[in-house]
Amino acid sequence: MTTRETAPLRARAEIDLAALRANVRTLRAHAPAAALMAVVKSDAYGHGAIPCARAAVEAGATWLGTATPEEALALRAAGLPGRIMCWLWVPGGPWREAIDADIDLGVSGLWALREVVEAAAGAGAPARVQLKADTGLGRNGCQPEDWPGLVAEALRAEAAGLVRVTGLWSHLACADEPGHPSIEAQLALFRQMVAYAERQGVRPEVRHIANSPATLTLPDSHFDLVRTGIAVYGISPSPELGVPADFGLRPVMTLAASLALVKHVPGGHGVSYGHHYVTPGATTLGLVPVGYADGIPRHASGSGPVLIGGKWRTVAGRIAMDQFVVDLGGDEPGAGAEAVLFGPGDRGEPTAEDWAKAAGTIAYEIVTRIGTRVPRVYVKVNNQQDGEANR
Repeated sequence: MTTRETAPLRARAEIDLAALRANVRTLRAHAPAAALMAVVKSDAYGHGAIPCARAAVEAGATWLGTATPEEALALRAAGLPGRIMCWLWVPGGPWREAIDADIDLGVSGLWALREVVEAAAGAGAPARVQLKADTGLGRNGCQPEDWPGLVAEALRAEAAGLVRVTGLWSHLACADEPGHPSIEAQLALFRQMVAYAERQGVRPEVRHIANSPATLTLPDSHFDLVRTGIAVYGISPSPELGVPADFGLRPVMTLAASLALVKHVPGGHGVSYGHHYVTPGATTLGLVPVGYADGIPRHASGSGPVLIGGKWRTVAGRIAMDQFVVDLGGDEPGAGAEAVLFGPGDRGEPTAEDWAKAAGTIAYEIVTRIGTRVPRVYVKVNNQQDGEANR
């Protein structure tokens, strides 16, 4: 593992695996009768899929979830045990490789089921498939009127020994808005579609529809399995209802950089492209060596918060590809001083949610977009019931 001491000084994303394990345990406690899937798609929402998947399994996650098959195959190649599911397929995908790797395959339509059946025939082993119902989100999933046909063909393939229908599932559109009328409508339709499939002879191992916000706020949605994504990483899936601590969660990522330059400038000095910021008087400027190529949102130009020397600063002018500037107001931290863009907030630093507000987006995007030029530094790697002090 990369350590704090050997990480490049320009920038780092520190990933607290003890916090991740604690988040998984908290989420399990919210849904004690259901199994828990830790979703590690998009490189674990920018946190690093393999280390985060291992930590989640250590904390009791019995399933891992990804969007793409390539992500799922990478987990298996890294030796991750247990059940792994992926659901975002296109025609011609690596079905055979996924079957060989013992991965559960999300199926939303007949074209996908037929490609699975063909791959299973070639593999000489049944594929594990999970039929997805579109109960109202309008993305992936089988429409109710097409559900009987998909169920019937899946049962025929199961009778032929080519597939095993291991799951029936769906996804909520507005779980982060408790009380939204779509929630009960989707749950009712999901129950109907599950009941139909089971009457026809489907015997799923798991039925699931709950995402992070539903896991935290909608017990009726838990069924046999909950799929937790952003909450695993300690970010509130519904900021309107509470900050992470209100749900017993702790943010896992801290993003920091080292000041590349501190200099004196006179009043009236333009800062960064377009001179959208001009110094109101003589001051000091600090150069933070990360930019939109590292995932810092350009939309937060002039508003993104940073903690330097114990004080909140704001991005001065435009965020550039590799760097941005803050007005230090005459303070003179040295080059190399730490600039904390976001973290749990323990030291008064901004959070990912603060950056989301500054950029007009959601915290999911803030952490997921941090690019590969920023090394992930894993701390509290060993699981000693999370009383560990190792970094």
